[in-house]
Amino acid sequence: MSQLEKVKELIELRAKARLGGGEKRIEAQHAKGKYTARERVAILLDEGSFEEFDMFVEHRCTNFGMEKTKFLGDGVVTGCGTIEGRLVYVFAQDFTVIAGSLSETLAMKICKVMDMAMKVGAPVIGINDSGGARIQEGINALAGYAEIFQRNILASGVIPQISGIFGPCAGGAVYSPALTDFTLMTEGMSYMFLTGPKVVKTVTGEDVTQEELGGASVHTTKSGVAHFSVGNEDDGLALIRQLFGFLPSNNMEEAPRRECKDPIARMDDLLNEIIPENPNKPYDMYEVIGAVVDNGEFLEVHSAYAKNIIVGFARFNGQSVGIVANQPKYMAGVLDINASRKAARFVRFCDAFNIPIVTLVDVPGFLPGTGQEYGGVITHGAKLLYAYGEATVPKVTVTLRKSYGGSHIVMSCKQLRGDINYAWPTAEIAVMGADGAVEVLYAKEIKAETDPVKQAEVAAAKKDEYNKLFCNPYNAARYGYIDDIIEPRNTRFRVIRALEQLRTKKQTNPAKKHDNLPL
Repeated sequence: MSQLEKVKELIELRAKARLGGGEKRIEAQHAKGKYTARERVAILLDEGSFEEFDMFVEHRCTNFGMEKTKFLGDGVVTGCGTIEGRLVYVFAQDFTVIAGSLSETLAMKICKVMDMAMKVGAPVIGINDSGGARIQEGINALAGYAEIFQRNILASGVIPQISGIFGPCAGGAVYSPALTDFTLMTEGMSYMFLTGPKVVKTVTGEDVTQEELGGASVHTTKSGVAHFSVGNEDDGLALIRQLFGFLPSNNMEEAPRRECKDPIARMDDLLNEIIPENPNKPYDMYEVIGAVVDNGEFLEVHSAYAKNIIVGFARFNGQSVGIVANQPKYMAGVLDINASRKAARFVRFCDAFNIPIVTLVDVPGFLPGTGQEYGGVITHGAKLLYAYGEATVPKVTVTLRKSYGGSHIVMSCKQLRGDINYAWPTAEIAVMGADGAVEVLYAKEIKAETDPVKQAEVAAAKKDEYNKLFCNPYNAARYGYIDDIIEPRNTRFRVIRALEQLRTKKQTNPAKKHDNLPL
């Protein structure tokens, strides 16, 4: 065979590999409204940047006649490319090849790109669309999953890991996305569960659909397993690119800075009027965030889950920052189990990847009740406390209104190594609000009055006295727990200046094998 013939053979084999499971299966994939693995990679990465690995790998299984069913690439497309010119490693499961089921060799391909990513310090993006373990391979398929999980674990906190769920992801396959930093699902097209509807019906008697059991809406609103849901794959791939722009390539680098044309000293008079006179009246924290960040741009994470706390990425003067903010408009902004878990995970991610944290505080306390206490709100609240106390990245805290009791401590207070702690003049920093405090401190004096009208007058006078003494930022400022009380409309400038001051911050935790986070 001549050299030209060998080159022709290579070109033909490449063309065959690119067809995956063949034209009919590609048509079936498109008929479901889904892209193929290679189409997804092409949309995700910069045009022409993808370099594919292991295009000619085939499975080695001979059980159940599998030696007669072989495809080049064996059900996953792997390689590297760039997003906005930055290196990233990718794998995309190919549903057109034996339903994207995981074989020993398919796992080997995924592990190879993960090993490469760790070696060079680049993020990994995995696109999941698979029928699960390849049953014909038995224990070898399970071993393949475990090899992937081990790499997810070792890569955690070293390189960012993002999972896109664009089809089925069931059984053991769900653990890899669960171990990664961010998970995205497509609505009506993707699902995740450990045991499917048939097994559920057999074991518990419940009749449930795939969508009800593990669809995007379930995991973004109820379980919190997924961070984002999108209407279609184009939006999903665009969102991954947008998220990637806020993240560094690894834990030894900082996130890329963008040019900022939004004036640093821009003031928004809305902020001087946004806090209602009635302390029990809500306002929308999204308006505050939009008024202070660059160009009003905010990429929210977990937007539909635990809405009483807001987390996400924004920029201040072009610098990538993680924002954690209580939302008074939802459940009065109280902390509960889900909000604590959501915020703790986000804070720990930011800390692992050198992303400063800006915390906007308006929290009346923890949600009371047996449901919360039986569910372990103490342990879950401790996760958020632990995350803030452990974090060594720059931490800037702004208290807007309420900051009471244990919830004050948990929300990046000075004693949890908050670097710069500001307060608006409307801030109420105390052990509890005036109503509760007066009931505890002056119960006897109020009861001593037999006339209900005089009781109310005494209570009102004591509440006013308590408010003047404690429900303000000045008492905390006297002790240095608040570094400065700032004009609300000047918040953007003060936060940017604080972050600039903290750019060279260096702080380390005691040497240890690893911590024992309250799980």
